[in-house]
Amino acid sequence: MTSRRSAIALGLGSLAAAVLPLPARAQAAWPSRPLRIIVPYPAGGVNDVVARLLGERLRPLLGQPVVVDNRAGAGGTIGMDAVAKAGDEHTLAFAAISPLTLNPHIMKVQYDPLKDLVAVASVMYSPVYVLATSRFRGARFEDVVASAKAEPGKVSIASSGYGTLGHIMIEQIRRKSGADLTHVPYKGGTQLVTDAAGAQFDLLVANPFAPLNALIDEGRLRVLAVTGPRRLPNLPQVPTLAELGHPDANLTSLFGFYAPASMPADAVRRLNAEINKVLGEPEVQAQLRKLDNVVSPATPQQFAAVIEREHAANARIVKEANIKAE
Repeated sequence: MTSRRSAIALGLGSLAAAVLPLPARAQAAWPSRPLRIIVPYPAGGVNDVVARLLGERLRPLLGQPVVVDNRAGAGGTIGMDAVAKAGDEHTLAFAAISPLTLNPHIMKVQYDPLKDLVAVASVMYSPVYVLATSRFRGARFEDVVASAKAEPGKVSIASSGYGTLGHIMIEQIRRKSGADLTHVPYKGGTQLVTDAAGAQFDLLVANPFAPLNALIDEGRLRVLAVTGPRRLPNLPQVPTLAELGHPDANLTSLFGFYAPASMPADAVRRLNAEINKVLGEPEVQAQLRKLDNVVSPATPQQFAAVIEREHAANARIVKEANIKAE
């Protein structure tokens, strides 16, 4: 016969078993439900295509479906805010680092870029080209600086927008060289490329993509410099901006995965390992190269260090150049 005290003890023991913290009980396997990748850009773009490609490859490795959710707007900050506030272990973002390293310096965002999100995995970078239209007669990047110094304000250089990575690059080139370049900001890349074909300005900075590449192949645009840690395999004769004496302008569009800060460290490590495994697949590398991207895997710590460094560098240049949201 069980005494009342024994019954109470048994009841408390059952309750204790129910609330034992992990890992006192067997931990539930992660992931325990489908993963959601928020892409803070419209469907159909390079970011969306890459997120879906990697999500499909991650599905069998993680043992769960991977769903892509497009949350475009405000330069990627709307989607990143959704991830920062997700507060679960199964929501990620795939995006450029600019919503963390640049946008917070030029617009009001609803998240702390260095505290509310955690770097999971670097995936790829897209180089930036400095190109000349048929309107510019110089043959080398050095001619850009010389012309802009000889005729201050006459040499025009276009970017995809005010406060973008391209705009930051232009400001860095201006400050390092003393060249008086006139910035022509567009609202996106489509009209920029159209006007580049019509030589509406002298120069432009842009990431390579199909319409731009076609103009290069036709000889209507000339690549004077590229960005990245080294010269590009497809343009071995073109120097990087770092080689030309402009390391602070030698910026790339770096893309990766991020998670809410509440994501457990074990889950971050697992994701990083599986993503890097996918990036090592020759077929995946070939598809990313076809999209004009360079595979760039890293540990979470390495990726976080890059984000922190770029965040600090952009804060400085935005302040010095007095760049503000339009």
